[in-house]
Amino acid sequence: MTDRPDKHAPSTLAEFTQAVHAGNEIDRGSGAIRTPIVMANSYALPDDPSEVSWSGTDVPLYTRNSGTNQLGLQQKLAALEHGEDAVALGSGVAALHAVFFTLLNSGDHAVIADTTYEATFRLFTELLPEKYGIHASFVDATDPGAVRAAIRPETKLVHIEAIANPTTKVTDVAAIAAIAHEAGVLLSVDSTFTPPPLIRPLENGADLVVHSLTKYINGHGDAMGGAVIGRRDLVQRIKNDAMVDVGGVISPFNAWLIMRGSVTLPLRWRHHVASAARVAEFLDADPRVAYVAYPGLASHPQHDVAARQFSGGFGAMMAFAVDGDSETQNRFVSNLRVITSAVSLGHDESLIVHVGTSGPRVVHYPEEFKKWGHLRFSIGLEDADDLIADLSAALDATFALDSAG
Repeated sequence: MTDRPDKHAPSTLAEFTQAVHAGNEIDRGSGAIRTPIVMANSYALPDDPSEVSWSGTDVPLYTRNSGTNQLGLQQKLAALEHGEDAVALGSGVAALHAVFFTLLNSGDHAVIADTTYEATFRLFTELLPEKYGIHASFVDATDPGAVRAAIRPETKLVHIEAIANPTTKVTDVAAIAAIAHEAGVLLSVDSTFTPPPLIRPLENGADLVVHSLTKYINGHGDAMGGAVIGRRDLVQRIKNDAMVDVGGVISPFNAWLIMRGSVTLPLRWRHHVASAARVAEFLDADPRVAYVAYPGLASHPQHDVAARQFSGGFGAMMAFAVDGDSETQNRFVSNLRVITSAVSLGHDESLIVHVGTSGPRVVHYPEEFKKWGHLRFSIGLEDADDLIADLSAALDATFALDSAG
């Protein structure tokens, strides 16, 4: 008899098959072949509950600990990232906070990439030092020597982004992992911009990978969630501290929506990446565009690192600015008709947001970001020709007005 792969052992299967089957179970009550939404706060106890762990997270007991939909989603996320375990939480920020809250204590120190998500920046510049006495050094994580020099005896964590939000700086995950582990320090990677299969940071040496599930993994702009994936012992600590006792749990409905959305991630991702490459080349060639920051362009400072590190493309996020002041940037955005002006990223629709030149994080941005501000641009699932036509028409309308004026 020919050996057949077990769909419930997804690490043996290709990524498309993992995305379909991992974490899904036939419902024993109805026979439904897809795990239904279980909108329950509590689950039935055994006849003798005296041995039950009231804080247990491995079987459904109380939805703050774990529910049916959350457990399935966690199994799928672990499979997609090739991790030992995962915890799903209420948002991407909840997942980031869960890592820092669980792993760092008063007096500890962390090394943080100097261009990072806004909530991470505020956590380490205000909330964690002021409330808990946890301090951080912000360094250019694209420079391994700077990371090594920033590590102190009290350093417990290095936190980076594979592609930085919003500047698209690319960090060599394997190089930073080696430096952190040489010093006995954990490495966490926010991989929201870089979902699998673009990179799996755990396979590059990271101890934990964080995702805002709200973005690419859900992919439809209709649910919010976050996740931490990695070593079982570390994830279990996060479940115990940040989920059970702080209560950052994901809702059953959001877990179900994200589980559904994640099935098409490999298919969606191929289109996102292919379209982003074409759009970036178009923008880069237009003299009315001041700059384009996209790792797939040969002009990007870390293009060689990105080409070596990423699989099948360079992501679907970019930043750029048109040649003009803040009013010009806003006018350009208002002239777009297909591309939507809104926050977030990784949706089916392309999203753009204008961010100016002020704010505490800007000091760490490249010079062109400081001069022109930037338009953070998430490439969606529209046809690339339609996106390029929309950008071209908006440029024509914006600069025709400038010429007339």
